[in-house]
Amino acid sequence: MNNKQFLTELSGKCKLSSEQTERQVQALIGVMENLWHEGDSVSLSGFGVLEVKKKNERVSVNPTTGVRMLVPPKLVLTYKPSSILKEKLK
Repeated sequence: MNNKQFLTELSGKCKLSSEQTERQVQALIGVMENLWHEGDSVSLSGFGVLEVKKKNERVSVNPTTGVRMLVPPKLVLTYKPSSILKEKLK
């Protein structure tokens, strides 16, 4: 499902126009981005937890050449589904 299909499906469920639904989704994403920049996690009841974690600097080895490289630290977005969602997907 692509973005347009998702927004169409969501607008039908919410009984809103496509434009209103898109604005709502963009607002939600904007709020979540701001929280992640502040270091907070986002917990959505029945869905799960989205949070930013820091991956430490590490040494990686190219298996073909054997060259060692230093991989710098970075921030990654992680998702942990709720137990309710896990049960629904079984």
